Amino acid sequence: MLKSLHKRHSELAKSKRQVEILSNGIFQSGDLPKFKDKIAESNQFPLKANKLEILQINVGYMCNQVCAHCHVDAGPDRKEIMTKETMLQCLDVIKKTEAHTLDLTGGAPEMNPNFRWFVEEASKAGIKDFIVRSNLTIIRANKKYHDLPEFFKKHNVHVVSSMPHWTKGKTDKQRGNGVFDKSIQALKDLNAIGYGLPGSDLRLDLVYNPSGAFLPGNQMALEKDFKKALLDDFDIQFHNLFAITNLPISRFLDYLIASENYEDYMYSLVEAYNPEAVKNVMCTNTISVSWDGYLYDCDFNQMLNLPVKSKAKHISEYNSELLEGRSIVISQHCYGCTAGAGSSCQGNVT
Repeated sequence: MLKSLHKRHSELAKSKRQVEILSNGIFQSGDLPKFKDKIAESNQFPLKANKLEILQINVGYMCNQVCAHCHVDAGPDRKEIMTKETMLQCLDVIKKTEAHTLDLTGGAPEMNPNFRWFVEEASKAGIKDFIVRSNLTIIRANKKYHDLPEFFKKHNVHVVSSMPHWTKGKTDKQRGNGVFDKSIQALKDLNAIGYGLPGSDLRLDLVYNPSGAFLPGNQMALEKDFKKALLDDFDIQFHNLFAITNLPISRFLDYLIASENYEDYMYSLVEAYNPEAVKNVMCTNTISVSWDGYLYDCDFNQMLNLPVKSKAKHISEYNSELLEGRSIVISQHCYGCTAGAGSSCQGNVT
């Protein structure tokens, strides 16, 4: 079983080392332009934050899976978990802001011992789109999680689930042996109570990440292939597929370096750069909250320990006036969100 970078005591477990790699080498030598110089060509530097629309909260890095590409470096050995005190501070911000989307992520967010309480309390705030990012297998991991589909339905949770491929081999290669079969069973459980069905308000979306050092294909074409294969082979339905580019950080960066694909991958990202995608990157309308309450421009910056450029740095200090219009912290990993059709936690941005 793959171990997290932290468990392996890898130098890449240190966010500072990851930032050093992204800042030096082919970018330091000038072989490739740094991201800030690239967006300056189209007068988009510095990137500025707009009004908050999406509050993304990482409730902990603990996970029942250890996926090869995971940018969180999540796993069973990760003990970072958001406390109830920090959750209360998040709830206070949810009630005060006009954010229309609440996005709970992890690790496996369901493994936080206060997860259900938090969902119940947050659902009272009247958020328009309440997302929980589930790895699916958690639903089948233990009897105490078997009723999660009913719990999600009760609170009208929008389930966004990871599904690398419609075949067993490619899925298990990226996410671990047995993941595909458990994911299929979890999807059937969700379908059985109405999730993902045509015309259903119970939203079920899937997320596709490439399994190697290449960019995702056309999102609409991938969705069509996924829908046909899952329906034909397993009688499973879902609403949308989000194609997300793997960013060169954490375990995917480790893979790129180990397989000697790092430079080629960065060339691919830079060559696919799309200035139109910059206009809609998620950091412009999203704030990411870490398990310990600190604020970041996005989930990826959180993993690189690049906090927001603002006097308000913690959820307990949240201040819309200070945070709106702030300059967004960038580095070379940002090419991943601006390549091709662009990439965000909600899929393509152009």
